[in-house]
Amino acid sequence: MQFIGNIEAKLDAKGRVFLPAAFRKCFDEGISRMIMRKDIFENCLVLYPETTWNNQLVELRAHLSRWNERHQKLYRQFVSEAESLALDANGRLLIPKRYLKMCSINQDVRFIGMGDTIEVWAKESADEVFADAEEMGRELDKIMEIRH
Repeated sequence: MQFIGNIEAKLDAKGRVFLPAAFRKCFDEGISRMIMRKDIFENCLVLYPETTWNNQLVELRAHLSRWNERHQKLYRQFVSEAESLALDANGRLLIPKRYLKMCSINQDVRFIGMGDTIEVWAKESADEVFADAEEMGRELDKIMEIRH
């Protein structure tokens, strides 16, 4: 399952939005639930298919000790800021108002496929997060050079 693309959509008055068809296809392959939380680094929301979320929790837990107070606080905060969601019969997600407020999302959103997750941005904020082509080329060159 790979989510790719950059698709704009609009929220309705109740905070519902159609998950783009390109992304819904992946959910038709047996994915029934998604987990939503605010991104750790950016002012956007992240949708995790339930299996991806569960795998990430296992990985996170493997790096954090239950017997370390700081680790427990980090884990608690990470999981407590998440919410389980399901698509309705029409292929819409109801994004809770607190999440919309957290990321300054009003009506226009942009879905960005990030491989195994989907980001949901306020449309105007999404325009600011991309590097220009020249900068991106330089950064990728540095990263790829390091790995070889």
